[in-house]
Amino acid sequence: MVSAAGLVPVMALVQRAGLGALADQLLSVPGPAGAHASAKVGAVVAGMVAGADSFEDLAVVRHGAKGRLLAGAPAPTTLGTHLRAYRFGHVRQLDAVAARVLAALARSTPVLAGVAQVAWVDLDDTIKQMHGYAQQGVAYGYSGVKGLNAQLAVLSSPLAAPVVAGVRPG
Repeated sequence: MVSAAGLVPVMALVQRAGLGALADQLLSVPGPAGAHASAKVGAVVAGMVAGADSFEDLAVVRHGAKGRLLAGAPAPTTLGTHLRAYRFGHVRQLDAVAARVLAALARSTPVLAGVAQVAWVDLDDTIKQMHGYAQQGVAYGYSGVKGLNAQLAVLSSPLAAPVVAGVRPG
């Protein structure tokens, strides 16, 4: 038994959409922190799907029998080293990876069914509340909430549920 068995089809789908190959091709994180980007980005995605919202929470991909499902999943400290090596340009590279993965998913699944006829784009902001003092980019915004602000582009159609198509820091 695996507690997050839903990871199996999700990770198969992102693999089929080319996440690993795109990460290796488009990410240029220097040094050892950037080695094996496909495994590290894949482990972060798996952790996020399993509910991780910090690199410490990424240990979820190494618990129980998940090691068999996600062979070679890096340790949370390795993933933290990788994520801390990102600069703004690397975030833009990840945006390019995400856009290409979404395009591949749209070609092979009904995730964006109907957008060729009618597509709605919703541009909105969101605030992820943060706690603590050592986080980069955290500030009190117009809402009075201490957090990270981001602009979202959400795409939907009469046949497709809303999908986050793009994110930019606010």
